[in-house]
Amino acid sequence: MATVKLPEDLESDPKVKAVFDDIRKTRGSDFINNVWRYLAFDPALLEEVWYDIRDVMAKETLIDFKTKEMIYAAVSIANSCDYCVHSHTAAAKARGMTDAEHAELLRIVSTAARTNHLLNGIRPPLDQAFDQGFDDIDVAD
Repeated sequence: MATVKLPEDLESDPKVKAVFDDIRKTRGSDFINNVWRYLAFDPALLEEVWYDIRDVMAKETLIDFKTKEMIYAAVSIANSCDYCVHSHTAAAKARGMTDAEHAELLRIVSTAARTNHLLNGIRPPLDQAFDQGFDDIDVAD
């Protein structure tokens, strides 16, 4: 159940309309999903979040689009955001993620979660090698 009320006339606010128009243009679709529709309860927040998302996820960077979506899905799993898990898994699949890659992603997420929990429990000291750079670190560890 939503914790904010969906605005009745979403695009009556010029800021909301401008963001929605930018979403449509950026995605090449008229579909505005519920994230943006519900964030429109606060037009300034909607604008801030959209431009952050757009600049990281919808623009070419050093990391390809499929990998970005897979990373976003992994972080969403770790943060227990059901909506984002579904949204970014679907986006990763639309960008070419195979079932085998999805299974590997889930193995990586579950392995990282397990070791994170273990290390949070035992609190081993950090290795000095981590502060000295990465040239001397054996990546098999």
